[in-house]
Amino acid sequence: MDAAASDAAARIAEGYRTAEGAVGLGAVVVDGQAHPDAQVRLPLSMLNRHGLVAGATGTGKTKTLQLLAEQLSAAGVPTFLADVKGDLSGLAAPGQASDRSTRRAREVGAAGWAPAAVPVEFLTLGDDGRGAPVRATVTSFGPVLLSKVLGLTDVQSSSLGLVFHYADKAGLPLLDLKDLRAVITHLTSDEGAADLKALGGLARSTAGVLLRELVAFADAGAERFFGEPEFDSADLLRTTDDGQGVVTVLELPGVQDQPALFSTFLLWLLADLHHDLPEVGDLDKPKLVFFFDEAHLLFRDASKDFLDAVAQTVRLIRSKGVGIVFVTQLPTDVPPEVLGQLGNRVQHALRVFTPQDAKALASTVSTFPRSAVYDLEELLPALGIGEAVVTVLSESGAPTPVAWTRLRPPTSLMAQLDPAEQARLVAASPLAARYGEAIDRQSAYELLLARVAPEPAEPALPSGSADRPPSRSASRSRSAPRPDPAALDTAPIDTVQKVLGSSAFKAFSRSVGAALGREITRSLFGTARRRRRR
Repeated sequence: MDAAASDAAARIAEGYRTAEGAVGLGAVVVDGQAHPDAQVRLPLSMLNRHGLVAGATGTGKTKTLQLLAEQLSAAGVPTFLADVKGDLSGLAAPGQASDRSTRRAREVGAAGWAPAAVPVEFLTLGDDGRGAPVRATVTSFGPVLLSKVLGLTDVQSSSLGLVFHYADKAGLPLLDLKDLRAVITHLTSDEGAADLKALGGLARSTAGVLLRELVAFADAGAERFFGEPEFDSADLLRTTDDGQGVVTVLELPGVQDQPALFSTFLLWLLADLHHDLPEVGDLDKPKLVFFFDEAHLLFRDASKDFLDAVAQTVRLIRSKGVGIVFVTQLPTDVPPEVLGQLGNRVQHALRVFTPQDAKALASTVSTFPRSAVYDLEELLPALGIGEAVVTVLSESGAPTPVAWTRLRPPTSLMAQLDPAEQARLVAASPLAARYGEAIDRQSAYELLLARVAPEPAEPALPSGSADRPPSRSASRSRSAPRPDPAALDTAPIDTVQKVLGSSAFKAFSRSVGAALGREITRSLFGTARRRRRR
């Protein structure tokens, strides 16, 4: 082995030396030769400084995610991964030993490599996959994220925010899309004209546009993603009895035609975590590492305000002990205001076939620290599968030297898990019992429908009866009115007890209590804070 190359590899590896817990990525490569004694490591304490895994299709990004998730699990750190292509289910089964995997492990100094599985929890967006369904209520999803999914204009987005404001104040729980459609329909009806006028900034024509967009959205299959039971993001923070971090894999089999929906759902999960987790500052290891696959879909056609909100969430969630890793093809897919906050980078090969590709390559090279060992403009297009250019933050917070890295092979199965075995794991999961069956309880749709429902017909009296049917006004006075909670303070005790015991008040209380139980205070994304199961 060339002495100069060995010295260069050793100098690079010195920048990755750490006395604390770390994720082992692989070995330094110089002049095409891997140096197993020169290890590239990412300190666990720096994972909440966020990161980027980028590279062209087929260069090994998925296997990098698999490798990171395995080692984080072994270190007791839960992870969340969005499985867009269905390639990550193999984490739940031991890998298959082969000459290729053992040779790679030997080349990169992964002593003692052996096939091993990790604890995996399977989720699915909606109810089309094999995992436990992930749903969100429309109320907690909020107007900002929904506007992003629907592709609304600024005026339409602000109008949707007014609709949510009205529903929040009126005690109308928005659990699914039919609830939101019912509120907008009410506001555009004759019965809701006064409420619409009170909102001020909401034009009837704009409300009609919102209604049409929601109908089309539901017809495209989005209805199944909204409702109850709503997923509790605290379930992403689990460890096993022996201290391993649970790897949560979200399968996305039914959203290929709605990419903006799944990417925005992932952002909702992040906003939810940000709401609920306490400030913890810098930890020895993160509470959760969140892998945001196909990240370019989140930022496509996004407004400036939306990008600012994403950047702010990335910045603030670090202090909650959560690390985010964006996964995409080109670093330029991530806006500068977000990219500038990422401290760790694993850059797989970039392929150059067009002038646009050449510009993207030059832009990527310009964002790396200068290297005296590598010519990145030549190296990045020439990287092999399972190789990457790496730079991370050291335990002191300083950027490490650029390292051409030959990555370790994952120990879990580098293929899809057998469907029968996956079904067995899902059936045994406590999350399947908790979220498996959809719930459709009383919400805005039912409450508004009850307001316009026809009154029951009076029973016919026997012929010749001296009794006359009561007048409509008398009948209405005998029916249980919608109670006014404020009036109960001055009502006689027996009257209060009667009203509190009435079925009308109980139904009203359940509905308003459902809304108040979510603590309707909206964040920078318009998501609603809720009381949590602990």
